Amino acid sequence: MSKDPRNDASSPKLISGGQSVFTSWTTEVLLNIIVLGLFVEYSDGIVIDSFTIVIFTSVVLKALLGVTFAVEHRARNFFWRRGGTINRVLGVVTMWAILFSSKFVILEIIDIIFRDDVEIDGFVPLVLLIITMIVAERAVEVVNERLGGRKMKGTAGR
Repeated sequence: MSKDPRNDASSPKLISGGQSVFTSWTTEVLLNIIVLGLFVEYSDGIVIDSFTIVIFTSVVLKALLGVTFAVEHRARNFFWRRGGTINRVLGVVTMWAILFSSKFVILEIIDIIFRDDVEIDGFVPLVLLIITMIVAERAVEVVNERLGGRKMKGTAGR
């Protein structure tokens, strides 16, 4: 009788798509909370009234950035699938316009949702915040990818 691989501790565990999305969102929101909290503490350009609002703002920023990148990718693919230099140039200009203008949309949505609880003094602090969040997310992705191919010490016989 063969062992059930789902109960075998030595077999690799597969994660579902839902688990992957949940883990990604959780990690990114927690990173955003850290980055946003540090900006609140060390920057005059971002003021948030409470830690609870930092958490909610981080979730909203994660969702808005996700929508922004989805729109940007669709626009880029629309032009790049057509091929040619003009379409590539139009794709780059469209990507830039979406990414640039989205910051103003994000500022407005944050203002509508949180009113006086969140104050972001302009475009530059928001851009620095978003760039820092993206860099932190990418750093965690790189570390996670590099750790994926390595065995931990002492696990050879498990």
